[in-house]
Amino acid sequence: MKILNRLAACVAMALLASFAINAVAQTPSGDPVKLRIGFQKSSTLIAILKARGTLEKAVAPLNVRIEWSEFASGLPLTEALNADAVDVSADVADTVPVFAQAANANFVYVAQETPSPSAQAVIVHRDAPIHSLADLKGKRIAVTKAAGVHYLLLSALARAKLTPADVKISYLAPADARAAFERNDVDAWFAWDPYVASVELDPGARILIRGDGLASYQRYYLASTPFAQKYPQIVDIVFKQLVAAGVWTKAHPQDAARILAPVWGLDQATVERANSRRTYAVRAVAAKNFGEQQAIADSFYQAKLLPKPVDTASALVWDFASRKAVAANTATSANVAAEGVVKQP
Repeated sequence: MKILNRLAACVAMALLASFAINAVAQTPSGDPVKLRIGFQKSSTLIAILKARGTLEKAVAPLNVRIEWSEFASGLPLTEALNADAVDVSADVADTVPVFAQAANANFVYVAQETPSPSAQAVIVHRDAPIHSLADLKGKRIAVTKAAGVHYLLLSALARAKLTPADVKISYLAPADARAAFERNDVDAWFAWDPYVASVELDPGARILIRGDGLASYQRYYLASTPFAQKYPQIVDIVFKQLVAAGVWTKAHPQDAARILAPVWGLDQATVERANSRRTYAVRAVAAKNFGEQQAIADSFYQAKLLPKPVDTASALVWDFASRKAVAANTATSANVAAEGVVKQP
């Protein structure tokens, strides 16, 4: 009798769990929930999850169907997030959420990758008379607006006691920036991996400096606040899958390179070199890590690239303990990682 009672209890719990899943992850009509993910070509972990099909498998029990959309850079990606065109944003540079916050975008920080400063660099022509940051004065510079390298540019100019007015800036998407560099239309290109890796061995190019000591380059994953609040289980699964993808990528560099090479249009050796400079260590977002976010916001406002000052501590971060979005300046529990998957340093 006791065995039958325990069996009945187990069946009841399973049914309740099933009802809970259906309640969370189905539309009123019972149709699958759409999870619209926006990404860039350089969104490594999302590309790994997409290629291996692991995220689809993880959300399948919740009756979720994923739709993928590629964007040229991070800024239009977050604009799409604010316009309700995507639900989750793959990794964007630390600068991008600052611009989104200035535009009053309705988003929540879900996760971040630990710093990878050497994954950004300033590329110049090998025979150019540019050997220090001060030599950039008066030079033509290609940079992607609002990308992490845009902050690297501002930091580099500040270190050299220069201002944006002291150089000639062209705001170009990565592919256009590379083309301009190869045509000699610009003297320096502020780029990030895998674009750096794709040209650093070119005999006509050289690395002037990397991002170390200038910009820590933390990449963030974002979600639409309404979507995250409505489907917290999906947010949890996405987070766990990102963590797992980061661990797998670092543990299997050759396998990861084989997946990414055709996606990026690069050879495997170049992909491995690029990935070696990224940590791919995904963690929950903690308010204590927002110090540089505020420095980024202040730098862009001082450069008159933001319409108003931005208080990064007022942004929303995802609290895995309470499964809701909370203000960063009160998100002490955001230091707790999702169900023990990751520990904050």
